[in-house]
Amino acid sequence: MDGLKLKISLRAARINANLTLIEAARMLGINKSTLIKWEKHSGQVTANNQLRLSSLYKIPVDNIFFGF
Repeated sequence: MDGLKLKISLRAARINANLTLIEAARMLGINKSTLIKWEKHSGQVTANNQLRLSSLYKIPVDNIFFGF
């Protein structure tokens, strides 16, 4: 398991940050439906938004599963 990084889902990262869907969407300045879409299809999140999510959830980008 050397070099293996465990990753959590975007939804789990939000829950671990103790944020509701509505709270997180508001803090990111996006619509709730956009965050739902990202949580279901995390491969569609742009690099810039990955950094914003990482910062909000206080989890390194490398530890969040973004579908690749």
